[in-house]
Amino acid sequence: MAVILNRQTWLLTDEQAADLEATLELIGAQEYLPRIWAHDAAVWQPEPEHQAEITNRLGWLTLPTRCLAQLDRLSNFADQIRRDGFEHVVLLGMGGSSLATWACERIFGPVPGYPSLSVLDSTVPAEVVASTRDVDPTRCLFIVASKSGTTTEVLSFFEYFYDQVETVKGDQVGENFVVITDPGTPLAQTSRQRGLRGTFENWPDVGGRYSGLSYFGMLPAALMGLPLREILESGQAMAEACAPSVRPDENPGTVLGALLGCSLASGRDKVTFLISPALQSLGDWIEQLLAESTGKEGTGLIPVVGEPLGDVGAYGDDRLFIHIRLAEDDRLSPTTAMLAAIGHSVVEIEMADVNSIGQEFFRWQFATAVAGALMGINPFDQPNVQESKDKTREMLDYYSRQGSLPLSHPDLVEDELAVYGAAEAGSVRDALAALFTRVNPRDYVGVMAYLPRTASTDDALAAMRSDIRDRLRVATTAGYGPRFLHSTGQLHKGGPNTGVFLQLTARDSTTLPIPGQYYDFATLKNAQACGDLEVLREHDRRIIRIDLGSDIGQGMAQVAKLSKAALQRISAETG
Repeated sequence: MAVILNRQTWLLTDEQAADLEATLELIGAQEYLPRIWAHDAAVWQPEPEHQAEITNRLGWLTLPTRCLAQLDRLSNFADQIRRDGFEHVVLLGMGGSSLATWACERIFGPVPGYPSLSVLDSTVPAEVVASTRDVDPTRCLFIVASKSGTTTEVLSFFEYFYDQVETVKGDQVGENFVVITDPGTPLAQTSRQRGLRGTFENWPDVGGRYSGLSYFGMLPAALMGLPLREILESGQAMAEACAPSVRPDENPGTVLGALLGCSLASGRDKVTFLISPALQSLGDWIEQLLAESTGKEGTGLIPVVGEPLGDVGAYGDDRLFIHIRLAEDDRLSPTTAMLAAIGHSVVEIEMADVNSIGQEFFRWQFATAVAGALMGINPFDQPNVQESKDKTREMLDYYSRQGSLPLSHPDLVEDELAVYGAAEAGSVRDALAALFTRVNPRDYVGVMAYLPRTASTDDALAAMRSDIRDRLRVATTAGYGPRFLHSTGQLHKGGPNTGVFLQLTARDSTTLPIPGQYYDFATLKNAQACGDLEVLREHDRRIIRIDLGSDIGQGMAQVAKLSKAALQRISAETG
């Protein structure tokens, strides 16, 4: 059956439309499309030292076809898991190894007769415990997902749950684990040595954030009982629509990439997503794709995902709005029409149904590749992500020698709140006011929460973001750590120095040991937070840290309240 393409339209001013037309003409004149499909790395960067890596990261172009050929293997494996009585699946992954599954699980929900699925991508001890709460470990399958096979968080998750299951099942522990990784990685070797249930060796020419339509996304989808054929065929249809034979102005991925590129060139770098509630988690996947692919060499597209909707007058002229909706959900269309009427650029993508998500995976990957070419950067590497990894390792090495992390003393303590990086402040409110005073027009404010993800914390972060946007008229982002280190972390350090950051931490109620390691999950999480803070300071980023103490709910409420007070003070002082 022929696949109907999801509709993509845009609302632009005459000047914006002229910019788009000129950009599409440039793409045609430079023959970007045939060169991309021919794996010509010079489309992005001319230096030989970059080209080998780029050439080996373009396998995503044919992933829908490749993975369709593995449909029987995926379906047969999923059927065997059902026959063996597994009731729950936990994906252990970070960033590109987990976010496509995160999006699908939340969009599709549980399928009757198939195991439920959850994603663990946090070293916060409470999150690790919660991932299998009320789950029978003998009926739980763990997917250990890491492209490199060396991801610290994923290997820590694996050892923790392997130990938990081995306690119950003994020599049969391997039945509860399956691995997704590249060929020949240390994780692939571990899988064979320990006799794990299976190893799915992914195509090595596919980068993590471009792997949604590979085993990394489709094996979990198969285990959930999702319609794999429809998803992959929809991705294949979008790939065909983006083929080199299709004119740039009729090529959906190219048009979107051109819009991203020319918007950045004109200062509209805050790509703001307005998404149907049923599709919200797709924004998390796109956020990583854009941030990690383009946020480098002092430039980047800044994805704004999950920011509460504001009055149209609350937005600055640095926004490009992306409205993604299901066909029957037009509740945000009046808002986007008003935004366009006052001069904002608006793109609307209408999905026929959730099964067409494969189209969006491919559309956004192709668009990001095109935007990267226009920007003259390599959209397939993540050089600054390694900095935080290295700094975390330094912190843990220090811990192994000293028995504690190299934490500085707080600049001030107020109730249970402790503030770092605000030496001149006399109160937490003053520290926040000083931070917000450093926000310039066209900056953005990012809140980085190394906390358990709960509804109350979500609400407090949303309230803070609304207050900041409405008072300062700047875009806001928020992320849970250490998850965002594999997502927007690259943008924070490698992108433009327009981010102003608030890091939130807390004392953990449990430590949770990691078998075979000299540190536990709480120490690992704290090392990641401290390491990221240090790297951001090395990049001269504007940042303070607030530790909430032991009562996270109370601490978050207090910080949200003090944030509002600080913003009100700034407004009063500036008139």
